[in-house]
Amino acid sequence: MTSPSIDRIEAVRHFNRFYTQQIGVLQEHLNQADFSLTESRILFELGARTALTSADLCQLLGLNAGYLSRIVNGFEKKNLIEKTRSTSDARASELKLTDSGRAVLGQLEQASREAVSVMLQRLPETQQEQLVQGMTQVQNLLSGRTTSYLLRDPQAGDMGIVVQQQASLYTREYDWNSEFEAPVAEIVAKFLREFDRTCERCWIAEKDGKVVGSIFVVRHDEKTAKLRMLYVDASARGLGIGNRLIEECIAFARQAGYEKMMLWTTSILSDARRLYQKAGFQLIEEEPMHSFGKDLVSQTWMRDLSER
Repeated sequence: MTSPSIDRIEAVRHFNRFYTQQIGVLQEHLNQADFSLTESRILFELGARTALTSADLCQLLGLNAGYLSRIVNGFEKKNLIEKTRSTSDARASELKLTDSGRAVLGQLEQASREAVSVMLQRLPETQQEQLVQGMTQVQNLLSGRTTSYLLRDPQAGDMGIVVQQQASLYTREYDWNSEFEAPVAEIVAKFLREFDRTCERCWIAEKDGKVVGSIFVVRHDEKTAKLRMLYVDASARGLGIGNRLIEECIAFARQAGYEKMMLWTTSILSDARRLYQKAGFQLIEEEPMHSFGKDLVSQTWMRDLSER
């Protein structure tokens, strides 16, 4: 392992001071809700994960056990969290947000989104994208991840690549005929023509300058989002890109106010179905069909977004 130069050490220290200052600015918005940064982080973690114990929170957030215990007791007195006996360890209690706790978390999340929005609005769109990509790279490097992919918004030319990749994949791996390319192109064209950034989104996964994955969230109706066209290139499988794309869709759909998310697939796409099941989707309908030159089983899956 190579020892870092003094210049690199000082550059990291300078960045750390700068970033801490930026976090302080964002914290000013959260202070309106009378919660410290640490208290807010605890609520965020409890909202994002299930079956967390106090020990889990100490490890995740690097907190002293006694300090965390005082915060948890304060949250209990305010009826923000409740404790239940752990199913895996009878000596431990799992912490869960109450309805009041979820309401407070919703206010904190909205305040956080507004603060970040104000910060990003100072930058043109291209620089916003560069900032997000840079943050993703920093996170990957410091967390020890060996995967060098990033998720980003689509750029000019990406949608043509998405159509080409989808058509090639299903022809190559499942021997579907050219009929499949028509609905794929129609989905992409409709997304481009009618895109509503408040309730729709597309993510592109990029690795080494190449598009290796994509996914869409579109509006099905007022309460239901639709996940469409999950794709991960064969060269990038095993890196967790599929899971990450689905997680981003679910998080966005919740923020956009949807109550449910649905998707359509076929029974032969076993790898994708395992990802959907892992993400909490449940099969609600299936029927035989003949499409794309094959006898297939059409499947509709649904997920309740109120469940974590």
